[in-house]
Amino acid sequence: MSAAAPVIFCVNRRPPVGLRGRSPARPSRSRRRVGFSTNTLVLVEVQSCNFLRHSFRCTFRFSGRVLGLALVHGYLLEAWFTRALYRALLRLPPALEDVDALDAQFAASLRWLQSCRCVSSLELTFAVSERLADGRVLERELKPGGREVAVTERNRKEYLERVVRWRVERGVADQTEWLVRGFHEVVDPRLVAAFDARELELVIAGAPELDVADWRANTEYRGGYHDSHPVIHWFWQAIDRFSNEQRLRLVQFVTGTSSIPYEGFAALRGSTGPRRFCIERWGRVESLPRAHTCFNRLDLPPYPTPQLLYEKLLLAVEETNTFGIE
Repeated sequence: MSAAAPVIFCVNRRPPVGLRGRSPARPSRSRRRVGFSTNTLVLVEVQSCNFLRHSFRCTFRFSGRVLGLALVHGYLLEAWFTRALYRALLRLPPALEDVDALDAQFAASLRWLQSCRCVSSLELTFAVSERLADGRVLERELKPGGREVAVTERNRKEYLERVVRWRVERGVADQTEWLVRGFHEVVDPRLVAAFDARELELVIAGAPELDVADWRANTEYRGGYHDSHPVIHWFWQAIDRFSNEQRLRLVQFVTGTSSIPYEGFAALRGSTGPRRFCIERWGRVESLPRAHTCFNRLDLPPYPTPQLLYEKLLLAVEETNTFGIE
């Protein structure tokens, strides 16, 4: 994913659906984090919209519609957003844990304030200082007349709720609101009202943590391979040695997607419909693994040792975008 052509949403079930160009969500280290793609481990962020000027509402509304269409049609998105966005889609208030993804130190100070016995002595009010992009510092009230309202033990809970909302929505409240509106134009809010943020994340982005037991139980073998074949035994040994990130990259190498449906590997789809993960015997020991992404098939040579198999698979993981994909 290049900075010159950022992706708003890259849908990861074939055929791919993506939006490229000057988008409201792009990789950046200088703006707030919304999520990341395991494809390149690039952060995907909602950014300020100075360059969009008055068109940002249409842009984010359209993005929300794309997100809704992906959900309705069962497409998984190649991005995992923070829980704050999923809560927004459900019209739920932000939670303190959402602040952790943005500013862990600030979140820690709020947790300390939760249990502080001398909150009145801190002389806090329902107002916060906010540094603008041009360097100016602006005092922003958390509610009307907030600078005149002292924080006490009695209103501490309200203060924390308002500070959390301010920190999560700072600079992106309007953008998020229009994205949510676009999403609800496609998805009836009543249909997702039963979800919590975690459940909505699963149906939109799939499972970020791979279940190896489920993967193995839903894998097919061809060309003489079977579950008890030595090469297949070594294959699963290699998978056990991989980190979750490496497993995701291997799945992407074979299937074209790093997301797994919330139903698990049994629900994997190919270009023509449901198609399970498949390992087929192919090639010579000098060959590298080869993938057929339309068929979710890995062509695996009969390597003579478990270490050689591990090294070849690792090479496939590290060089996913450069070789062996058909």
